[in-house]
Amino acid sequence: MPGQLNGDAGHEPPAHHHIEVVEDETRSERGDGQPSPGLRDSKGWDGKLRVDRNALFKNPEALSDPEYSDDENVLPGQEISADEDLLDDEDPDTDDISLTHSRISSIPALRLDRFKKVVRLCLRQNLVQHIEGLSDLGSTLEELDLYDNLISHVRGLDDLTKLTTLDLSFNKIKHIKHIEHLTELTDLFFVSNKISTIDGLSTLTKLRQLELGSNRIREIKNLDALKNLEELWLAKNKITELKGLAGLPKLRLLSIQSNRIKDLSPLREVPQLEELYISHNALESLDGLDGNPNLTIIDISNNAITSLKGLSNLKNIEEVWASYNQLSDFADVERELADKENLTTVYFEGNPLQLKQPALYRNKVRLALPQVQQIDASKSSIVKLK
Repeated sequence: MPGQLNGDAGHEPPAHHHIEVVEDETRSERGDGQPSPGLRDSKGWDGKLRVDRNALFKNPEALSDPEYSDDENVLPGQEISADEDLLDDEDPDTDDISLTHSRISSIPALRLDRFKKVVRLCLRQNLVQHIEGLSDLGSTLEELDLYDNLISHVRGLDDLTKLTTLDLSFNKIKHIKHIEHLTELTDLFFVSNKISTIDGLSTLTKLRQLELGSNRIREIKNLDALKNLEELWLAKNKITELKGLAGLPKLRLLSIQSNRIKDLSPLREVPQLEELYISHNALESLDGLDGNPNLTIIDISNNAITSLKGLSNLKNIEEVWASYNQLSDFADVERELADKENLTTVYFEGNPLQLKQPALYRNKVRLALPQVQQIDASKSSIVKLK
């Protein structure tokens, strides 16, 4: 699945000192819920399935509305006098500091200048409003995680030129600014902010993963300089066209669920694409995929598609997610997918072909696609065919 990062085989990672502060149990618990367990925003949702601390969108429709708050008068976070004591007893040689859900409102109060070897700093789910007090980490810090705080402006990163990963998801940021000097960045996350325009990224030529899901973006643009970008996540925005992708020669994954896309033909500009997640849009047909023979996974669920015509050219396809469309013809399914030797997974639930004859549905899929190992799924079990 996308986002899985594997280390080099046989390579033993170096030992890391690690500081982990136990969560404050006095703060309200966040209930379990889709898309995955983990840390959540103030409304109880985590829009990312975190794999090696990377953001993945699986069910963007479940995210809280990015416009849930337009209040610019953010109330000051509760100042905790113990902030400056949280790290007093820790090893000054640690390279990994994690203070999650600790009610931190002031980064300077942590006195991070004591730590000269910090590579990763995680201050997720706190009350931070301003990025400050990090300059002394500039010579070592590579990963900065400020997910789910109260930040409205990107400032205070001037000296962090070694950063490779920056996560500012679930904040109140409107503009991508003041990061053009972070030219070592490979992974950048701005999930669930208030961003309306993609800008300020032209110097970040080493970016491999860009996550802008659940914002207010209407147009894909200003990405031409990102020649090394491999994954682009834009779910739950207000995008109507798939333009602006021609300058991304290494793009292999595009996630654009829950937008307003009607036409797939611009995808011809990214023939190398391997994974396409475009559920919850306005698609009525699959015309336009003839230029994407390398696709292995396609998610077209929750559209208004009446035929799988357009998939015949996808010789390498492994997974087809097409639930909740208007597919009604098993002959159409067989014609488009029967010869796909690598196809292992199909999802057709919620279509007329399943709803009209639910008792016969699985047998008909099995007959049409004998190579398939998995048909749909439910919370209780996954049906696997032998």
